[in-house]
Amino acid sequence: MTVPFMRLALVAALALVTASCGLPGGGEPPQLYTLTPKSTFEPSLPRVDWQLVIERPVASAGINTQRIAVQRSPVTLDYFARASWTDQAPALVQTLLIESFENSGKIRAVTRESSQLRADYILQTELREFQAEYDKLGQPPQVHVRLNGKLIRMPDRTIIANLTADRVGRAEKPDMENIILAFDETLGKVMKQIVEWALVAPGTTGRPTRN
Repeated sequence: MTVPFMRLALVAALALVTASCGLPGGGEPPQLYTLTPKSTFEPSLPRVDWQLVIERPVASAGINTQRIAVQRSPVTLDYFARASWTDQAPALVQTLLIESFENSGKIRAVTRESSQLRADYILQTELREFQAEYDKLGQPPQVHVRLNGKLIRMPDRTIIANLTADRVGRAEKPDMENIILAFDETLGKVMKQIVEWALVAPGTTGRPTRN
C-alpha cells in the first residue's frame, strides 16, 4: 500500500467516525423535564354539569417542539442544550389543562378532542409565549407564559368567551432545575386563571349545579 493511499484511507476513516457522532443515539441524551397540573382553586367556584373538550393548543414552530425555548434577545429564539420536555410543549400544556380542570372537582367531565365525549363546550387555546427570557444582565432568566383561550358552545360552535392569560415569573437561580421550577409556577398561574374563567364564563351559567 502506498503512502498517499494510506493517508486517504485514514482521512476516510476519521470522516466516518466524525459523522457517526452526529447520528441519532450518539452523544449524551437530554435531561427530560415535566411540569405539574394546578390543584388549588377558589372554593367558591360553581360546580357545573356540562362536559368540556380541550383541544391541543396551537403554537408557532419555535414553541411547537419538545425542546425548551430560551430567548436572549427580542429577535432570537434558541434552546437549552441537553434539556427537553417529556412531550411537545402544546401537548404537555393540553394534558396539564385537562388534569387541572379535573383537580378543580367542579366539572362533570373533561377530556381531549380524540375521545368520543359529546361535548357541551370546546376550549380552543393558542400558546403564544412559552420560553425563558434573559432580560437582565447577570440575573437568572424570567419565564414568560401566555395562553389565549376561546370557549366554544356546541353544537352551533359559537364563541361565547375569550381570555388571554399572561404571566411572567423569575427563576431564583440560573441553573436548569430552578428555571423549570419557574416554568411550573408561571404555567400554574396561567392554568388556574383559565380554569376559573371557564367555569364562570358568561353563557355557561345556564347549566350549573349546586355545590
